[in-house]
Amino acid sequence: MKQRALGDAQVSAIGLGGMPMSIEGRPDEARSVSAIHAALDAGVTFVDTADAYHRDPGEVGHNEALIAKALKSYGGDTSSVVVATKGGHLRPGDGSWTQNGRPEYLKEAARASAQRLGVDAIGLYQFHRPDPDVPYAESVGALRELLDEGVIQRAGISNASVAQIDEANEVLGGRLVSVQNQFSPAFRSSRAELEHCASLGVAFLPWSPLGGIKKAGDLGSEHSAFAEVAEAHGVSPHQVALAWELALADVVLPIPGASRPESITDSVNAADLELAADEVARLESDG
Repeated sequence: MKQRALGDAQVSAIGLGGMPMSIEGRPDEARSVSAIHAALDAGVTFVDTADAYHRDPGEVGHNEALIAKALKSYGGDTSSVVVATKGGHLRPGDGSWTQNGRPEYLKEAARASAQRLGVDAIGLYQFHRPDPDVPYAESVGALRELLDEGVIQRAGISNASVAQIDEANEVLGGRLVSVQNQFSPAFRSSRAELEHCASLGVAFLPWSPLGGIKKAGDLGSEHSAFAEVAEAHGVSPHQVALAWELALADVVLPIPGASRPESITDSVNAADLELAADEVARLESDG
């Protein structure tokens, strides 16, 4: 597996997003654990989760606990695996999402996440989503304190604008290592944030990176170029979408969600898919 930088760490160019394993429509635990083990077998060393990745009331941190269990039961070496989690976004259990960016809450949530993950310090902790009722600098300031106290090893933000990226990096004293925004063939409005991260050398983590890409052979005309390039290479359109994102900048580190072993196994092969310049240009115009 090719590697990319996440602050001072080197992780797999394709990560694993854990959310589908814990929200509505989630599979049984055994299949989820098998998917995580398949990712590790394929060389994935970056796993993304959040305390809000759960379905029912009273099960906050469901996905964090699931990932911790899968890592513990894996037969191989997991010492190089970086688990990233997030705080500040909540699910009351009725299907809605709310925000809580209060510094005292974020510090409490981070410590609870570390306990569920079974780690002394979280590999990457991310402020999940800005809270309109709390000044952004105050929320990010909680991450600065967590860094200084050694509760977390690295700090990131999610669902952020260019201005918020700069503000967070300033508050963190230049220690911002990642930005996680939605980005995919169907959702490209975070392109400015991606390019800004590239200029700063900050990792850009596209969430829902396969948006707009359906099952192989089932794409509509809107993103037909991805299907056509996939056919030319004899791979899935999902691989082409991820390879295209990787080609946009060296800081891009996609985290496709998966709940089946075959899904993540297919996705990781994108790291070895080399697209020609004209193919990248063609996919660029297919938005």
